[in-house]
Amino acid sequence: MANTQQMANAIRALAMDAVQQANSGHPGAPMGMADMAVALWSRHLQHNPVNPHWANRDRFILSNGHGSMLIYGLLHLSGYDLSIDELKNFRKLHSKTAGHPEVGVTPGVETTTGPLGQGITNAVGFALAEKLLAAEFNQPKHEIVDHHTFVFMGDGCLMEGISHEAAALAGAWKLNKLIALWDDNGISIDGKVTPWFGDNTPARFEAYGWNVIRDVDGHNVDAVDAAIAAAKKSADKPTLICCKTHIGKGSPNRQDTAKAHGEPLGAEEIALTRAALGWTAAPFEIPAEVYADWSAKDQGAKIEAAWDKKFAAYTAAFPEQAANFTRRMAGNLPEDFGGIAAKIASDAHDAGATVASRKASQLALEGLTAALPELLGGSADLTGSNLTNTKSTPAFRVDDKGAVVKTEEGQIGRHINYGVREFGMAAIMNGVALHGGYIPYGGTFLTFADYSRNAIRMAALMKQRVIHVFTHDSIGLGEDGPTHQSIEHAASLRLIPGLDVWRPADTTETAVAWTVALSQKNKPTAMLLSRQNLAYSPKSEDALDNIACGAYVLSEPKDIGFKKKAQAVIIATGSEVQLALAAQKLLAERKIAVRVVSMPSTTTFDKQDVKYKKAVLPAGLPRIAVEMGVTDFWWKYGCAAVVGIDTYGESAPAPVLFEHFGFTPKNVADTVQVALQNAAK
Repeated sequence: MANTQQMANAIRALAMDAVQQANSGHPGAPMGMADMAVALWSRHLQHNPVNPHWANRDRFILSNGHGSMLIYGLLHLSGYDLSIDELKNFRKLHSKTAGHPEVGVTPGVETTTGPLGQGITNAVGFALAEKLLAAEFNQPKHEIVDHHTFVFMGDGCLMEGISHEAAALAGAWKLNKLIALWDDNGISIDGKVTPWFGDNTPARFEAYGWNVIRDVDGHNVDAVDAAIAAAKKSADKPTLICCKTHIGKGSPNRQDTAKAHGEPLGAEEIALTRAALGWTAAPFEIPAEVYADWSAKDQGAKIEAAWDKKFAAYTAAFPEQAANFTRRMAGNLPEDFGGIAAKIASDAHDAGATVASRKASQLALEGLTAALPELLGGSADLTGSNLTNTKSTPAFRVDDKGAVVKTEEGQIGRHINYGVREFGMAAIMNGVALHGGYIPYGGTFLTFADYSRNAIRMAALMKQRVIHVFTHDSIGLGEDGPTHQSIEHAASLRLIPGLDVWRPADTTETAVAWTVALSQKNKPTAMLLSRQNLAYSPKSEDALDNIACGAYVLSEPKDIGFKKKAQAVIIATGSEVQLALAAQKLLAERKIAVRVVSMPSTTTFDKQDVKYKKAVLPAGLPRIAVEMGVTDFWWKYGCAAVVGIDTYGESAPAPVLFEHFGFTPKNVADTVQVALQNAAK
């Protein structure tokens, strides 16, 4: 029989030693959660250390990511590709043991956690993906999708509003495969939490529709084991297991204090703790018998082999579904996606419709969602405004027993009503993407991207294909006023490393934006879309081919019958492209020739080679940018002038606002003319 006490102490020792060696980190949380980890990882977790990407593995998320040495210790001890040398390099440059766990860096880490609340919210996305995949692919006697999502979280996660947005959804969606273990130690960085955290957490989660197991001794492995076993029997509710623990368990002088939280224990206290725990091994040394108790390689191989046999039977019975499951879990698009994308863009060009780009987005999605069953849409209670729903994406619903409701044709719902929960929606989408099998997209107004911001940043950091549909992208929103009108949002989103931002000007640009976003497996995208109708801009074949470059020459003087070389370049995005084209004609009447460049994606254009950039924005020609947003961003392109807005908007009909703030063809033309006059001085 495994010595569970020594197994837990191994985690404690590794945490103490790694934090001490790094002279940085959080030893207290791993020491407090060690027994909980023994119960879950050695008795319940379905995983294979040799294959961290096995499709039907349980997902484990350490939401309180500052306790990273817990998961690093677990991965090392159970047999993942994480050597003791990597633990010695905890928090060092280019190690596999970063300060907080990072997906893609450490084998076995499912998501990057650090911002509290993101982990538990990601976990809701993991559990949602599992539930939907099971409903979509499982057949009688062929249940190839059947796994749990486990989360460890602390008081900090429960103080974050995002956690509660997601927990409420988990209850409404009856995600019974989601099991969260609350590390209830009553301590945070600032000390005992009672003066500022007086929630009745069990009652709160019960109100969300969770199954709650109260008052579990988090240091009694058998008690935690029994609670997990009970949680796994829940048929229609996620489960919260309330584990009473002691932060810094075993430390004679720092247990149950904030001094155990975010700093090394120190050599003297570590020696005292080792003595108190009866741990005699040297730093970073683990007795062979403890390694043997922890190793999950043999059991993992057996579990995966059993599933492989099950999947082989499924493949024989349902070959097409099996192939689609494998493709989608690998994150690959259908082989004919290139043809699908080209047709959608071509159809948009041929139709030349004058519609809002939010409508153009829906038109593109009609074709894409029909062709790609992995597309999973949604909206933060703004479906009718974001237009994220299509004929192929009925609303996601569950019945009273927790089963996913299917259409008469046997299709699951693929459009999610998140309610007014932009924080939660954005982070849940990250969890869905991380799980695999679906490509999530979700909508809200661009101004409310502020709510989504941390999850957008995390998607970029984690290199996840998540698509944010942000509509009502400017003062064109009109009467709703400055609370709803985006000013700085486009510019600030463009500053997030690894995020592509598209602000298309018409139906074809919107279709191309969607196909580019979907084709980028390792990158999130933000779509910034208009409320107001946008006239279609005629395009040459070269222009059509170049949209995907992020910027292209839309109109030369000759295209409007003006036989003169361009004297200036107008750069415009989104709804302002039509202003630029109108200004081009006004300027032609004044005998001034200009090129119009549409730049739907600055982030994409910036990655093009120098030759292409120079061809689009030639040297020696004054550049004038036009966008209904802050002007600061555009100076990076060497602009002579920018027609923008550096104040908040106003509440008034959109045409009145355009006139008031200078977004008229005449003002753009005048600005170009002044810039040329200044250049001639």
